[in-house]
Amino acid sequence: MDQMEPSATNNNKTPHNHNHNKTFLILLNCLLLAVGQVGGPILSRMYFLHGGTRKWLAAWSVNSGFPILLLPIAISHYTNTTTRRRNNPFVLTTWLFCSSAVVGILFGATNYFYSFGASYLPVSVNSLVSSSQLAFTALFAYLIVKQNFTHYSINAVVLMTFGSVILGAHMDGDIPKGETKTKYVLGFVMTIAAAAFHGFSITALEFAQRKSGVAVTFDVAMHVQFVVSLFATIFCTVPMVVNKDFEALSEEAAEFGLGETKYYVVVFGAVMALQVMVIGGLGLLLCSSSLFTGLVTSLLVPVQQVFAVIFFREGFNAEKALALALCLWGFASHLYGGYKASLKKKKKNDDVEDRGDEQGAKSSGDHA
Repeated sequence: MDQMEPSATNNNKTPHNHNHNKTFLILLNCLLLAVGQVGGPILSRMYFLHGGTRKWLAAWSVNSGFPILLLPIAISHYTNTTTRRRNNPFVLTTWLFCSSAVVGILFGATNYFYSFGASYLPVSVNSLVSSSQLAFTALFAYLIVKQNFTHYSINAVVLMTFGSVILGAHMDGDIPKGETKTKYVLGFVMTIAAAAFHGFSITALEFAQRKSGVAVTFDVAMHVQFVVSLFATIFCTVPMVVNKDFEALSEEAAEFGLGETKYYVVVFGAVMALQVMVIGGLGLLLCSSSLFTGLVTSLLVPVQQVFAVIFFREGFNAEKALALALCLWGFASHLYGGYKASLKKKKKNDDVEDRGDEQGAKSSGDHA
């Protein structure tokens, strides 16, 4: 009996430590997603505004920074003291690996649709991506992973979607000078397609992870992200080779509006920022859910507007201020709903423990 007590103590501590680790990972991935989602589109738009024309290059840049993931994967492998883990470096099941590869291909297509839209739309109008993405994510989360919706989460989806749609409803004055209405509409359609593909992709990855039965650890998250980014990069590399985009980079750099040196700075910066966005987005998905990831993404949409005003002198009007307020309100609603649910769950667990203690005391009295 004395040997059982330390085990019980450890079991009590493990969930507590797990919750703290999970909270830390969620906050870290939110930070990475915020940095990447704000910086990546700004640099991508800068590329197109100053003479960049290679849409597949823009799509390729989203995931091509994936080799940086080898560093944390290698460190984790060599610092892991588990013999089984050292002897078998593959932490993904066949199902999860293949699913991640398929999702990576979907991400590659999403990146192209997004880069096509970004080449014709100003940053402020790219908010349509997030507004549509949240709606698509909510739909696919309900259909594929059977996401449970509370009135708090429904309220958040409606408010944040409506807030971002407001930005798109008043976009007539945002059409760039010298751009045809046809290209603008085409960019709009491709942006919506990117939103649909992204919403389906992240939900499909959540479903694959759940079905695999593999617990989400740091190792698993890094390996999944590596596989997804690898196949997304391969998907975009093939048409780049066919179109000889790599050979044309030096010529495009020489004609870049900001100068040749800044061309490479912008492209490299976009690669790094977008890879950080992917790491944060996929990490957040694996640590929480596709719906929560969509909500955080939508929350960052108005933040993009602020930076678009700073870097591109895009107007910040009453509609954008209202969209920011609605997105903040919606996200706060979701957080409050999660807080209420955690309190309810804690109370339920406490009640179960109290009943167990009462039954134990009663049983001891009967034996006495």
